Amino acid sequence: MLRCMTGLRGYVLSARDGEIGRCRDFLFDDQHWTLRFMVADTGKWLPGRKVLVSPMHLGEPDWSWNRFPVDLTRQQIEDSPSLEEHMPVSRRYERRYYDHYDIPIYWGGAAAWGAYPTPLGLRSDLDRPEETQEENEDAHLQSVDDVIGYHISAKDGEIGHLDDMIVEAGPWTVRQIVVDTRNWLPGRRVLLSPEWVEKVDWSDRKLAVDRYAQEIRNCPDYDPAAPVNKEHEERFYDYYGRPRQWEVHK
Repeated sequence: MLRCMTGLRGYVLSARDGEIGRCRDFLFDDQHWTLRFMVADTGKWLPGRKVLVSPMHLGEPDWSWNRFPVDLTRQQIEDSPSLEEHMPVSRRYERRYYDHYDIPIYWGGAAAWGAYPTPLGLRSDLDRPEETQEENEDAHLQSVDDVIGYHISAKDGEIGHLDDMIVEAGPWTVRQIVVDTRNWLPGRRVLLSPEWVEKVDWSDRKLAVDRYAQEIRNCPDYDPAAPVNKEHEERFYDYYGRPRQWEVHK
């Protein structure tokens, strides 16, 4: 199922033995455009800590009640490796996190989740690569909240700014980015594939995409009030003449 990421903010997080807080943000891998952690707002329970939940511990969301089941106990979360609120997530921290929960790491494979397309497939794989030098470096993780508002440029000029991301629950991959073109095409939002992002300038808050402005100008409108379904995606990929993402990544 496809969902807008900004719409997931505030979802209640239910551990095995009680609520732990609400969804505040997500961290995504800017190489695979895949969610690696949910950032939980735990209120007064664990103040000053950045509390992370891996998609490997997320159950099927209850969309009707805006709730995420979390396959962990409150004690497991409280005992997880501590990370201060303002600190970035490094490879070293990720290794400690995955060791604490006794789950495999996701990096090192060809697919978004190691050798698997979904986190649940990876969770059942107990092979653990040895620690390497690169794990001491910062991971390629970005905050969804932070990148909302980034300027987006086509090959021949700026076209708008990043307004939202559409994620597929299950594999937790970003399927489309939502571009607000109001400064260029008033009142319009359009969709682009993250695979078309050629360059990200994190310091200047800009994304460059491998498309021309006129092509984007003529693309189908996106209505944020309407759900994105398979038919909408098919029109999207047919217009751009690109293979459907779910067929490419089978």
